[in-house]
Amino acid sequence: QVQLVESGGGLVQAGGSLRLSCAASGSIFSINAMRWYRQAPGTQRELVASITTGGSTNYAESVKGRFTISRDNAKNTVYLEMNSLKYEDTAVYYCNADIFVPTDTRRLKNYWGQGTQVTVSS
Repeated sequence: QVQLVESGGGLVQAGGSLRLSCAASGSIFSINAMRWYRQAPGTQRELVASITTGGSTNYAESVKGRFTISRDNAKNTVYLEMNSLKYEDTAVYYCNADIFVPTDTRRLKNYWGQGTQVTVSS
């Protein structure tokens, strides 16, 4: 079993900052790409940022220059540093990762965390 557990969400005023963390645990052989998605009420889940094992990153246009994704491969953890937060960043943020498990090292499996709420007050 593999689990992704997010933490760090909360309520913040516009212009403020939050740092999200997502730790992967369980039966893990290795982790490839890790991502952060978000979903606001009544909208589709959208990709916010992604990072490869080597550290290459991509961001949604709406968060470029404000959010930074990073990872600690030794801790199987991905982070999302969010600065200059806006009301429209309010959403549930989900961690996502492509993982090889020891019982099948030839096929990547995709896992999701349970989500953490980020609320930005205007």
